[in-house]
Amino acid sequence: MDLSIIIVNYNVKEFLQNLIYSIYKAGGKINYEIIIVDNASDDGSVEFLREKFPDIKLIINEKNLGFSKANNICLSIAKGKYILLLNPDTIVQEDTFEKMIKFFEQTPDAGMAGCKILNPDGTLQLACRRSFPGPWTSFCKVTGLSNLFPGSKLFARYNLTYLDENQTYEVDAISGSFMMLKREAYEKVGKLDEQFFMYGEDLDWCYRVQKEGYKVYYVHDTQIIHYKGESTKRSSIDETKIFYNAMHLFVKKHFASSMLVELILRSGIGFRKFFAFLGKRKLILFSVITDFILFNFSLYIAERFYIYLSDWPGFHDYHLPIIYTVPALIHIIVGSSFGVYKKDSLSVLKNFAAIIVSFFILSSITFFFKNLAYSRAVVIITYLLLFLTLTFWRTIAKLVFKVGADKYEVGKKTLIVGLNNYVIQIADKLKSKKTDLHSVTGLIGFSNKDIGKKIGELEVIGTTDNIEKIIRDKQVHEVIFSSQELSYNQMMKIVSKCQDENVEFKLIGDNLDFIVGKTSVSMLDDIPLIQISYNISNPLQKFIKSLFDYSQAIAALFFIYPFIYFITKVTKKQTVFRNFILSVPHIFTGKVSFVGPQKAESNGNLYLGKRGLTGLWYTENTDERDYEKLNIFYAKNQNIWLDLEILGKTLNKMWNTRP
Repeated sequence: MDLSIIIVNYNVKEFLQNLIYSIYKAGGKINYEIIIVDNASDDGSVEFLREKFPDIKLIINEKNLGFSKANNICLSIAKGKYILLLNPDTIVQEDTFEKMIKFFEQTPDAGMAGCKILNPDGTLQLACRRSFPGPWTSFCKVTGLSNLFPGSKLFARYNLTYLDENQTYEVDAISGSFMMLKREAYEKVGKLDEQFFMYGEDLDWCYRVQKEGYKVYYVHDTQIIHYKGESTKRSSIDETKIFYNAMHLFVKKHFASSMLVELILRSGIGFRKFFAFLGKRKLILFSVITDFILFNFSLYIAERFYIYLSDWPGFHDYHLPIIYTVPALIHIIVGSSFGVYKKDSLSVLKNFAAIIVSFFILSSITFFFKNLAYSRAVVIITYLLLFLTLTFWRTIAKLVFKVGADKYEVGKKTLIVGLNNYVIQIADKLKSKKTDLHSVTGLIGFSNKDIGKKIGELEVIGTTDNIEKIIRDKQVHEVIFSSQELSYNQMMKIVSKCQDENVEFKLIGDNLDFIVGKTSVSMLDDIPLIQISYNISNPLQKFIKSLFDYSQAIAALFFIYPFIYFITKVTKKQTVFRNFILSVPHIFTGKVSFVGPQKAESNGNLYLGKRGLTGLWYTENTDERDYEKLNIFYAKNQNIWLDLEILGKTLNKMWNTRP
């Protein structure tokens, strides 16, 4: 027997089929065997292999034993002169086996070798040639120096990115997705270390091979494609945590004396989590720093200005550290209590309230600290400047850079847990609901063999095991359960598992008449909308909207309207944009607004706003039957920022519309 090919499968039936066909093409001139161990897949892999490939040696595990233990089961029965550990989500080239065997025959000191491994986009998969994680190598990997300087021999030692991928050379380690070794090397080295559940076992094996006097090589002459991570995508495994734990185990085993390496690798998970935490809150951090700087800038300008106007000498030098830290911190603390600093939005109105409250707090504090009670005029000037500076930067961020702008999800992204025809009725009910727009992202099944199935127009895109990843990847807003297919115990387990995902879970009634969520009960059938108050009818929002309409209308009448009127009369041509400008005078009747529904609407006692000149509304390619829902959505969420966004998109569309 020339070659034993060992494959550990976990829920990647489709990829496994493609791999087996590629092995058949590549193994034509050699004597080989395929041994597959299935790690308790529930996607139908076992039934598929038994039916399609009865000649393959198949071992079935009742639970997921991990990569090392599963491979060891196969290694104990492998008969080949050469042994290949091959991932199921790979495709081999027709000449791969022949070229690798030829390499071993021509390289007597080679105990193990790996070929070039490509990502699906054709780029090199860096893990196919690596160094061991020593102190400096680990530091460069964890801190990202290896990514910043990929061509540096000093910094890029872990993935050897400074070496030519189109040359063959000795390396410390190769990827576990394609590891080929001589039988004599295996017999000396022994099986994989089962302490490694996943990741790290390949590094460990490479290290032990070299300890026995053999060399490990990267061979560029042939290549495979590795889709990478397909099994982990269909599980709830935290790959990052397992990877760093595996690196730590490797170091503990082989570099026990290196406390520095152990510290670096132990810190790896902590750093990744810390930076992920900061990444989610970067807007809060930016807002706090910007407000702190602008507060002190306003204070400095106020001091200089008042010195210029009077004979006041200014702040004492020994008070400056307090003056330029404490007041700004007080304002930031007040702002935090008012909800000014959020990870996904910038609020101008809440900032106004925080400025007013912090002004009174700071003014009051000076009564208790007389030695810091400088001129009230400086405080007043500072806060007048704050109104301008803090409002200005937030407005620019929201309107120009779209940072912190309120995200209006016109269609809620929804997952439905279930597989029977009942889910089609649920989706239809959601679609017909008057007050909300729902976009059913997909269905959640109960095992991996369900993935890809279609029920009506809905596709199964995940399972209850990996629903967390689906929620994150698809940015889902709500998950709907049906008590017809899930027990309450199952529902509770899913909700508990996804408690940090910021998604609402809802339970639909058996009669399809209501959905129960954590904050509300939503009726699925149309009901009269009586005595419901939305933003559009809020007195403050009405005043701001009217102020905006009249001020913009006056500006348009003075600076734009005369030119458009003259051009239209001369050319006798109408365009959407010209008609829009010529309709501006209607705003002064009080019956029309710049932004609003296509026609003035009310539903029962629900006021949906004045007719809007925009007309084109908020989204493109909107289905006619969704306009009523969009109008209700606008009424619920109306504010000045939404109006500006709609107006900007509308004007842009008008400008690009041919006459």
